[in-house]
Amino acid sequence: MTLDLCFLSLTELSRLVAARAVSPVEIIDSLLTRIGALNGTLASYVTLCEETARTRAAAAEEGLRAGRRKGPLDGLPIAHKDIVWTKGVRTTAHSRALADFVPGDSATFVDRLEQQGMILLGKTNTGEFACGATDLFGTPTNPWSPTRYTGGSSNGSANAVAAGLAIAATGTDTGGSVRVPASFCGVVGLKPTYGRISRRGVIPLSWSMDHVGTLTRTVADAAMLLEHMAGHDPLDRTSSRRPVPSYTARLEDPVRGLVVGIPREHFYEGLHPDVDRAVRAALHALEGLGVRLEEVALEGAGDLEFVGPLLYRVEAFAQHAERLRERGRDYGRRARQKIAAGAFFSSGDYLQAAQIRERWNRSLERGLRRVDALVTPTLPFPAFPLETQASGPPDTSWGTRHFNMSGHPALTVPCGFSREDLPIGLQIVGNMFDESTVLTIAHAFQQVTDWHRRRPPIEAGVVA
Repeated sequence: MTLDLCFLSLTELSRLVAARAVSPVEIIDSLLTRIGALNGTLASYVTLCEETARTRAAAAEEGLRAGRRKGPLDGLPIAHKDIVWTKGVRTTAHSRALADFVPGDSATFVDRLEQQGMILLGKTNTGEFACGATDLFGTPTNPWSPTRYTGGSSNGSANAVAAGLAIAATGTDTGGSVRVPASFCGVVGLKPTYGRISRRGVIPLSWSMDHVGTLTRTVADAAMLLEHMAGHDPLDRTSSRRPVPSYTARLEDPVRGLVVGIPREHFYEGLHPDVDRAVRAALHALEGLGVRLEEVALEGAGDLEFVGPLLYRVEAFAQHAERLRERGRDYGRRARQKIAAGAFFSSGDYLQAAQIRERWNRSLERGLRRVDALVTPTLPFPAFPLETQASGPPDTSWGTRHFNMSGHPALTVPCGFSREDLPIGLQIVGNMFDESTVLTIAHAFQQVTDWHRRRPPIEAGVVA
């Protein structure tokens, strides 16, 4: 029963709780038992909220008995990446510079989920300030193979959901930090449109490319969370005033007749054979659903390798300059080097990068006018060894940074496994503020595939 509850989706658990077939207390207890057994191996959590989670689960159960359910998320657990402010719960950003920081307020989206009755389970591991190493609290391991990289920087959120240590989690994405670990760990990772979710209360890295996102077991779960997290926030000037639609209501919209663009240049070049095979099969499955595939040209897609990192490092240095001067020794080497590098680019460098970015954005907008969405591999390779990450990693933002620079919504969904049983992700990209189409296509794909239902082998060592 413990394992079954830990691997159910938010959507499934919501129905069971509403039917009084499962209680919030049972869900929390199951997850805490599993976390106790596996967190030492997986390093998913930095901080656990065990006592308050149990207290709130008991309160939610009492409310259910009294007929006072707040909505579909009431009594369900959530884990937040440890760069997100959580009132009264330490938020370290995996850095000694913030090791004792306890916010007096929560991020706006955290408040919104709490108002819906969601229960904070704990704070998940992350690369330092979402760009550095994980030396302080340990490196999250990939539940499909403990010697493989999880991706970054929302790595604790991704491996927790994949391994059944969380039902759902939040993350942030500046160049792929939700979608990359989601793809490597075999879960759904959603980066909505820039401004769709408020970033107030999120420790910033890049003001122009940071996005809040979700990591879930199913696309339906991502839609449910987004519906309650999104919306204008007067305390975040970058948040959009556009109305928030019912993403869950549109999940079952027909996809037959939709046109999906296939950008061959860059996105389909140099793929690992297993990725190529899995993505081809996924495209065939979409065609079987009545989706029409059409090649689109996206000029400049291969010219952004150095542009995104330059932009975020300059912006990161602007955010961190004062703390670096005061507490630079408390930063880990990798984070300090990446952030401090921003001081050595000139205004001309930044302007040139911004111009290349603008050319890319115009190219992307032209391509998307012809289609309803784009489909690409999320990464050109499966998860690689941890030793490779330490010594000289390949470019993990290869297929994701493009849509942080443009702000378009993008989602990764499991679409297969390599010959070594490592997950492979398919990326779906939509027009600005058209998360509904992205979610609908991905949901339809999940209805005819079962990749998201597979469990990593690490569960075999846990006694239910």
